[in-house]
Amino acid sequence: MAISDPGLFVNALRESSTMPRMITTLLASVSLVMLGVLFGSAQSTDSPPSPFSSTTIDVGLVCVNPEKSLAFYKDALAFQQLPGFDAPADLLTDVGLTDKLACHVDVVALGSGPTATKLKLLSFPQAPGARVDQRFVNSSYGFRYLTAFVNDLNASLAHAEKSGVKPIGKGAAPLPKGFPEGLGLAVFRDPDGNFVELVGPYKAN
Repeated sequence: MAISDPGLFVNALRESSTMPRMITTLLASVSLVMLGVLFGSAQSTDSPPSPFSSTTIDVGLVCVNPEKSLAFYKDALAFQQLPGFDAPADLLTDVGLTDKLACHVDVVALGSGPTATKLKLLSFPQAPGARVDQRFVNSSYGFRYLTAFVNDLNASLAHAEKSGVKPIGKGAAPLPKGFPEGLGLAVFRDPDGNFVELVGPYKAN
């Protein structure tokens, strides 16, 4: 039986003198829940499926010195180190990434789960690349910075300082009006001059 107006159906049940009020209320609630489930299912099937198998991306970062970069991200910023891997020259050449160069990749991530954002650190000591202008974020085109969201920006700043790493500029600053209240921003440079933002709850000193 099709129900064109669930409100009328609920009222009819409530006004029935042949059912106790408790049973009437229960049946009405169940009917509305079922209608909601069916309506929600109908809506979800209208959405086109995503072509992506994951909602996070991996980022490749070419480094001059992978040991220094690994120490920066792992020790100063508390990224987690994951198993690295070797990419053979023939594969990288075939897909157009390098000109007959192999590469070892160190991997750091924001966590150990399958959806954690991963940063892949690469180096090519035999064929070093050209540096881009890293004076400011607007100095060059392309991907210009990474943003990591932390639980406690003050704690992250203290952790970085233990490794001798401090934010650039005047240091951390609270985000202005219009952003969620209580958040701050600190910007670091990695050993190659790349910008790394940390955003999280912050108490200014």
